Amino acid sequence: MRFSRLYAPTSKEAPTGAVLASHIYLSRAGFISQVASGLYNYLPLGKRVLKKIETIIHEEMANVYAQEVELSFVTPMELWEESGRADKFGKELLRFKDRKDNSFVLGPTHEEMMVNIIRNKINSYKQLPINVYQIKTKFRDEARPRFGIMRGREFLMKDAYSFHSSTEDLDREFEVMEATYKTIISRLGLDFRVVEADSGSIGGSGSKELMVIANSGEDTLAVCDSCEYGSNIEIYMDLDEKDDEAEAPAYTNIIDLKGDDNCPKCSGKLSLTKGIEVGHIFKLGTTYTKPLGCTYLDENGKSQDMIMGTYGMGVSRLMAAVIEQNNDDKGCIWTASTAPYTVNILISNIKDEEQMAYAENLYEELNSQGVEVIIDDRKERFGFKMKDAELIGFPYTVIVGKNLVNGTVQIAPRQAEEKTEVAKEELLSHLSELLK
Repeated sequence: MRFSRLYAPTSKEAPTGAVLASHIYLSRAGFISQVASGLYNYLPLGKRVLKKIETIIHEEMANVYAQEVELSFVTPMELWEESGRADKFGKELLRFKDRKDNSFVLGPTHEEMMVNIIRNKINSYKQLPINVYQIKTKFRDEARPRFGIMRGREFLMKDAYSFHSSTEDLDREFEVMEATYKTIISRLGLDFRVVEADSGSIGGSGSKELMVIANSGEDTLAVCDSCEYGSNIEIYMDLDEKDDEAEAPAYTNIIDLKGDDNCPKCSGKLSLTKGIEVGHIFKLGTTYTKPLGCTYLDENGKSQDMIMGTYGMGVSRLMAAVIEQNNDDKGCIWTASTAPYTVNILISNIKDEEQMAYAENLYEELNSQGVEVIIDDRKERFGFKMKDAELIGFPYTVIVGKNLVNGTVQIAPRQAEEKTEVAKEELLSHLSELLK
């Protein structure tokens, strides 16, 4: 890509009322633009990042034999009435009628719709288990949409649904999906925890949240310094309110952490941190299959309700979470797997024929090697272009400048303060080492 052809309207001004780094920098760097409260357009750079996140999700879901579908964004209200969730979900559920006075909703989640495509089509235990998923726009009419794409009304979500003939098989798939989600978030280069969670309006017998560690997170987590253990503080509060004699997990004794609390899983110490929920997985059981009549015939030919699990992941929220965890006062710092372009070739003076020729040859060579590269060939000052490079957050900027006459160029890693001087003949091999 050529910067002179790229649509990335950068700005020095933060959006009005923006407080989170992701909201400020994704807007200023031209990744997103606001349409209305809680509604955003994704511009070319933003779309590239989303596609990278989606690609990783698709690859990992294929590894566990999940099959992709795409369901209608518009859902008949009668499905929500069948499940009994039409009244429970509240005003976040956007309802409307068509010209024939039929009632519909804009899908905030798709449990009912997914059950609807499975029921009456899978009839035998021999056809189970099955796991189907989609990456789809969702809509929730948030009372106070805020924080940019972190909590918008319209958002991109990956939602998977599994169907089983036993709770034991659901437990197995739940563990598979937990491991898959952990792999996805690890590949995105994020620090995270899996924590015990409340099932909320989705329902079911148990759930876990995947939390990206960030000071800007809305959830407070108790995490261990020696193992992967973590739990949402809200769970502690809920359990603490129960009868003292009620059976509860061991972590109910750490509501008020004082720095000397032990992890219930190991001998490590617990501490409080903030987290951003980017995934939530649920053991639904028959919460939706029973009222919607989703059944199968067991080994004895007897009709049974299917056992169900659901597994959500916020794709657009993951994009914001990367920047919440990786930013500085200059702008975005993308992880290797999420950067819109890996290498930015910045031509200091496009009127200099030698600089132009070297930069163009480098651009073609990197392209031929499959490196995601952009060349800044704009008629702008060096300082302006460098600030854009830092704001957008390219992992590596190659500066082709006045030292080219002496046989050198510079590499400016986004995460390092110092630039590295490299002989122009050695640049490609140097970049190859950096990009391994």
